[in-house]
Amino acid sequence: MGHGLWGGCCSGLLGGFGSLGIFGSILNLILSVGLIIGLVIFLVWVVRRLGAEPKRYMANSSVEKTLQSPLDILKLRYAKGEITQQEYQEMSKAIQ
Repeated sequence: MGHGLWGGCCSGLLGGFGSLGIFGSILNLILSVGLIIGLVIFLVWVVRRLGAEPKRYMANSSVEKTLQSPLDILKLRYAKGEITQQEYQEMSKAIQ
């Protein structure tokens, strides 16, 4: 049963490591590990891309949707540091 030049399943001319011998086994291991690492990196990238950014944009858009008056917008711009205190006071006087 399988005793010929190649010697069946586990022995023979190449020692049972397949057609490339021990080099084939090492190459298979390297490619398998590389494929697994690449897949994990890709999945982490997809989760970060789809999971983190929409929440950030949703938070900003929900804050902006709740603002109803120009004074609220002005307060937000002042809180973010987009305008100075003097500019805030001048604009709030102009709005009221």
